[in-house]
Amino acid sequence: MIRNKKQLTSYAGFDVKEKISGTSVKGKPRISKRGNKHLRRTMYFPAITAIRSIPAYKAIYIRIVERTGIKMKGIVAVARKLLELMYVIFKTEIPYQNDYDGQKNKGAKSENESCSILAGS
Repeated sequence: MIRNKKQLTSYAGFDVKEKISGTSVKGKPRISKRGNKHLRRTMYFPAITAIRSIPAYKAIYIRIVERTGIKMKGIVAVARKLLELMYVIFKTEIPYQNDYDGQKNKGAKSENESCSILAGS
């Protein structure tokens, strides 16, 4: 049974492993690929679609590709984010909200405005 997001990403093989051997040999961190290859393969096309259609995921993809120069790293990062999002939605039983960040920021503004009104009076 999967208890948290970290276990899920490990099960899917999206977790990062570092190759460390003594003090002189150090490899680049990579995804482990020790998990379920079918789940990783299944998450590829949803990640591509999210990158094309959702600005937040496109921004994540562009940031990683600009930093590393490797497009597949950006796709894997988005796939991992989507997998974690699905897990959280399943566990919390809260429906997906496309504009969640925007609603959260609007709520924060109204709280700040009400606090400043109370502080001024």
